[in-house]
Amino acid sequence: MPTANQNRFKNLLFIDVQTVAGAASFDKLDARMQQQWEAKISRYKNEEPWTEADWYDNRASYYAEFGKIISIGIGGLIWSDDDVPRLKVKVLANDDELTILEEFNRIITRSKGTPTFCAHNGKEFDYPYLCRRMVVHGLLLPEPLQLSGRKPWEIPHVDVLEQWQFGDKRHYISLDLLAAALNVPAEPLPWASDQTSFVYHRDHDLSQIRHYAEQSVVMLAQVYLRIAGVPIVDADHVVFSD
Repeated sequence: MPTANQNRFKNLLFIDVQTVAGAASFDKLDARMQQQWEAKISRYKNEEPWTEADWYDNRASYYAEFGKIISIGIGGLIWSDDDVPRLKVKVLANDDELTILEEFNRIITRSKGTPTFCAHNGKEFDYPYLCRRMVVHGLLLPEPLQLSGRKPWEIPHVDVLEQWQFGDKRHYISLDLLAAALNVPAEPLPWASDQTSFVYHRDHDLSQIRHYAEQSVVMLAQVYLRIAGVPIVDADHVVFSD
């Protein structure tokens, strides 16, 4: 018979989406998209003394219209007979975004029951970004991302940042800082998430991004468990799969 913890965390998937600028630089965009980018950032120009190209390098990955998904980290809790949790982590990383999204859809579709997604700042970034990029590629949204017409309490999404805010929507902190504040043992993330685009276009090393995503999912899961008031997963019980 499933234990209370097994029932409590059943079908919970930890999600980390890493995004980059869709083109390597502003001058690689076609004329139409360059014009759209200039219009997009015109209201922010007073914030930084940047050119359109600088703004693109620093901000394009934020917007699904100008960016793309380069990796999706997925984690799930697996419970042994002695009620000891293990965390299984898989990272989808590919230069071809469509390949990543199709594989992500297959994983979600094969899940038993409707998964509940858990992310950091997921409600404002990861979940809508996934939806938008899937629509761009003409993909049907998996059931957990079909949001139209649903009441807020019917949407199977959890956000650890929202949990930590305790109603204070202005309070934003990074996952790395939250883990440190909660004294969650974790390897510090090698860069801030908004730097992933620089790493990708500068080094073109997917192995770096894959490792980053693995670390992020582990940190996310441990933070969630700490907030939930249950023991975190021992380091030797974290399993990485291809």
